[in-house]
Amino acid sequence: MTAKIATRSLGTDGPVVGAIGLGCMGMTWAYDPADRDEARSIAAIHRALDLGVTLIDTADMYGPFTNEELVGKALTGRRDEAVLATKVGLIVESTDPIEMRRNGHPDHIAAGIDASLERLGVDHVDLYQLHRVDPTVPVEETWGAMAEVVRAGKARAIGMSEATLDELRAAHAIHPVATLQSEFSLWTREPLDDVIPWCRANGAGFLPFSPLGRGFLTGALSGRGGSFASGDFRSSLTRFQGDAMDANQAIVDRVQEVAARHGAKPSQVALAWVLSQGDFIVPIPGTRRPERVEENAGGAGLTVTDEDLRALDGAPTAVGERYGTVAP
Repeated sequence: MTAKIATRSLGTDGPVVGAIGLGCMGMTWAYDPADRDEARSIAAIHRALDLGVTLIDTADMYGPFTNEELVGKALTGRRDEAVLATKVGLIVESTDPIEMRRNGHPDHIAAGIDASLERLGVDHVDLYQLHRVDPTVPVEETWGAMAEVVRAGKARAIGMSEATLDELRAAHAIHPVATLQSEFSLWTREPLDDVIPWCRANGAGFLPFSPLGRGFLTGALSGRGGSFASGDFRSSLTRFQGDAMDANQAIVDRVQEVAARHGAKPSQVALAWVLSQGDFIVPIPGTRRPERVEENAGGAGLTVTDEDLRALDGAPTAVGERYGTVAP
């Protein structure tokens, strides 16, 4: 695959980006540590840019900090080709086991952007996102600090992650919420009920993370029985355990049936379904392999029929909670 993928606007007033982005978290965080390779991850980012997968998403807490450093290396000499997004608001207290806390204090936001810019080796990011709302700090105070980052020229726009409708409304009254990033896929469809309609109505882009169900919707995890390498956080998620994982195979079966009709990969079908939910939606599947970047990019060119959509919409609801003991 050499042609660049189709593009979409990142919200009403946002930049034009590839219809599919790239989530970089797994390159240094959360998944099998033994399978991390910096050179391969950089090659994956370069391949993404080659294909027009221009939205590159990272966060300060991935690693922590090492993900931004890796992305910064990858973008050396290619910064202008990327729409660069990072996040602030989560602090890693421990990596083994993984323990996190939220911090939405304005002084943390102000210090966080400067540290992120230094690690990334840039003078601004295109999108600065609040990773989680801190319940101990009024969202208006946190969002005011985020808006100050824009006024200082350190970010072109600001977005939120996993925010509720009330939090979105409170923040948007102070400064436009350019994007919302939340988990969304065929096995996490709840955003269709509330936040996706809000984004549509308010001209915000919607950035689904884990649009492939943390790898499950690709079909590659069938038969794993919830067995993951040490350090892979999926081992704590109930959806990947025993009976739940067996039950969730029915969702994968439906995706594979549609994929077979098109001669496509299950991942491409899962992404095409996400893309079909609105032209303001830009999924950011994560991978650390160039060949998977190519595979995922193919989802932007797959046209699913009304029959396909009815079949996919009829897939069963996932069994198990989204998060287990490692809830951000």
